[in-house]
Amino acid sequence: MGEPRASSSLSPWLRAWLVLLLLALAGTVQAIQVVDDRGVAVNLTRAPQRIITMLPSLAEAVCELGACDRMVGVDDYADWPLSVQRLPRVGGVEDANIERIVALKPDLVLLSATSRAIGRLESLGIPVFGVELKTLADVQRSLHQVARVLEVHGAAALWSRIDAGIAQAARDLPASLRGTTVYFEVGSGPYAASASSHIGELLSRIGATNIVPATLGSVPKLNPEFVVRADPQVIMLSYSSAQPVDRRPGWRRIRAVRDGRVCALTPAQADVVVRPGPRLAEAAQIMARCLQQPANGRAP
Repeated sequence: MGEPRASSSLSPWLRAWLVLLLLALAGTVQAIQVVDDRGVAVNLTRAPQRIITMLPSLAEAVCELGACDRMVGVDDYADWPLSVQRLPRVGGVEDANIERIVALKPDLVLLSATSRAIGRLESLGIPVFGVELKTLADVQRSLHQVARVLEVHGAAALWSRIDAGIAQAARDLPASLRGTTVYFEVGSGPYAASASSHIGELLSRIGATNIVPATLGSVPKLNPEFVVRADPQVIMLSYSSAQPVDRRPGWRRIRAVRDGRVCALTPAQADVVVRPGPRLAEAAQIMARCLQQPANGRAP
């Protein structure tokens, strides 16, 4: 009489349970690998459940992708959607609070690809994912990257809505305003958004002409005389300037100043426009309304 087969000692239900257990274990150890904008392969053993974002636009992206409930901390400036305002603050791009980040025990930190905090966090064993956000293409790519590393769906649909919203803002702009020359100031210095920035690209998409060429860099510091010579038809300001533009030397000669077409964004509007994130369609609408503004005052 031959040796009994080992499997015969296991009941059918026990064998089925073992198979299910093995499948479950295999699912839990399935690795995630995504290459970030540094060119570094980020490896995770599972979808992150404790996320910290170090840019407002990244916090907005995580929430728009449906993973807001996984966030345990944000940078000092994140304020949209409202739910992120209740989260712990962990500093900014240049002054990340490493100790507080560590205390929150994140399994992923999303941050700028050029952040000085990356090396320190990696040395402490905290996974980081670096993102470059300067252009519309960067935003589209980052949404797909973040969705992949979080193991969520919806990035393609989200970008389609953003792109459609920008296109609608362009269609809503009267034909007579297409080609309007614009100077967009993002900070004192003055620092301006060039044609190669996401702001410049939005202006181009809606039909305006940026006076600051892409060759000067994304957000160059300008000689004020450059703006005077360029003589824009509309000036957009994303911050409260200590000195009104009409008091700057020579700026009274600029058409935008003479005609009262200086559009000062509110802080909330400025946040929407300057952040390269999922609210780009709203940003395009804000700038389109500025182009239609006939006199001094805030954007409608």
